[in-house]
Amino acid sequence: MNAVLPIARAAPADDRRRAWITCGTALGFAVFALLLLFRSDVADLADIYWNSSDYGHCLFILPIAAWLVWQRREGLAQLTPQPWAPGLALALAAAALWVIGAAAGAGILRHLALVTMLQAAVVTLLGPRVARAIAFPLAYCWFLVPFGDSFQAPLQQLTAAMAMQLLALSGIDAVSDGVLITTSAGYFEVAEACSGAGFVIAMIAFGALGAHVGFVTWHRRIIFFAFAIAVPILANGVRAFSTIVAAHLTSIEAATGFDHIVYGWFFFAFVLAAVIAGAWRWFDRDPRAAWFDPGALQRPVRHRLPASVAACALVACAFAAIGWNAVIAGRFDRLPAAITLPDVAGWQRTAMSTRAPWVPVYRGADHFLHGRYADGTGATVDLAIAVYARQGEGRELAAFGQGAIGEDSQWVWIEDRPDLRGGHVIRMTAPGPVERETATWYRVGDKVTGSETIVKLETLKARLLGGRQSAVAVVASAETVPGTDSRATLARFLDALGPIDRVADTAAGR
Repeated sequence: MNAVLPIARAAPADDRRRAWITCGTALGFAVFALLLLFRSDVADLADIYWNSSDYGHCLFILPIAAWLVWQRREGLAQLTPQPWAPGLALALAAAALWVIGAAAGAGILRHLALVTMLQAAVVTLLGPRVARAIAFPLAYCWFLVPFGDSFQAPLQQLTAAMAMQLLALSGIDAVSDGVLITTSAGYFEVAEACSGAGFVIAMIAFGALGAHVGFVTWHRRIIFFAFAIAVPILANGVRAFSTIVAAHLTSIEAATGFDHIVYGWFFFAFVLAAVIAGAWRWFDRDPRAAWFDPGALQRPVRHRLPASVAACALVACAFAAIGWNAVIAGRFDRLPAAITLPDVAGWQRTAMSTRAPWVPVYRGADHFLHGRYADGTGATVDLAIAVYARQGEGRELAAFGQGAIGEDSQWVWIEDRPDLRGGHVIRMTAPGPVERETATWYRVGDKVTGSETIVKLETLKARLLGGRQSAVAVVASAETVPGTDSRATLARFLDALGPIDRVADTAAGR
């Protein structure tokens, strides 16, 4: 007689534990592979976080996201991760976005694509149940992308305008010229560092976090988010005003030194505390409430994949993006061995200015020329031409620190001026003071433009669809001399120079 022993079925908790181990291992492999394959972008992000004061807050995004996931640990323990095939669609979209960013020379798109690809790995390998449970922490990781450079100029102007209004109310006579403010105490510049852009960017991330953690109702979330952005903008205007008032009471050196200490150490903490204190009484989330209902997420998962297959598919998406970019990045145009500045009728080459030297910055250019011309009236114009056989990483025609005002330059942007013959015009100043009006044109493909956005789009089209890969920047600049019109001087010079597209094409050997 044979005895039949019952076979014990594994408890559901054991199944979940094994699923978490399997999927977690596959996720770790996929994340490691993606970070390795896109290590150049990872290094760029790390450098930005560590060295840019505007994006230092990004160092806290991952710890915050991890804390938000940890808060959900009890509910997550009741869910079973299951690799999900549709998550690969997000990975493919991110890979395509990375190719577009690499082709256009747009770092923000590459960084956004990398973060999105990592998010796609979580969605694909842990499945829709877990992804929905950690939707906010997952989405919050988008704040790892350094964005907001375009905020600086508008915030500089807004800060200067607020400071001028407050100075008028206080009875202090002041004159504003763009982002420059002059009073009897001296000359003040609302520089990029004083725009508060980095603070506003950080407060956008904080506002999103506070709206999620402190509130349940959407209208309160929206109000808090708007409040968290508005307060630092207003406070920065007050700070600029206070610095000027302090200069009247003491000295410019003492006021600006005190301002830098206060702004660096106390201002952020003070405004952050003020925002929290102002919104505290309206927080409506119960701290003891669960972040999500595990029972509502227990729906069957369709389109499952083995974890190993899903991980390999994710890595394959990354390889496809890198391979495609390698193919299109190999295209370039042949340039002349040497180029010369054009002859301009009625204008003669002359010595460069020694009063306030100016040289535009175009790193990685295959050819770069810079010279000064003078006409019979004594008017002078500087002309610079930068030529690239192709654009690529570190060789972008339009990028941060490139152009009329380079990074760490003595020259300071004052304001944008109306375009001149299709070129983007700015007013700039240097110690002296010396002012210039400077116009910039870009030649990419068959288009001449002053817009950096169009440069990116035309570069993308040329890289993806073929065509001319060379790119040229033409920059003309005239010093502002009392009794003369620098814009009129530029216009006369351009009349004699001829069409910008011809100048650019000659330099590129077209």
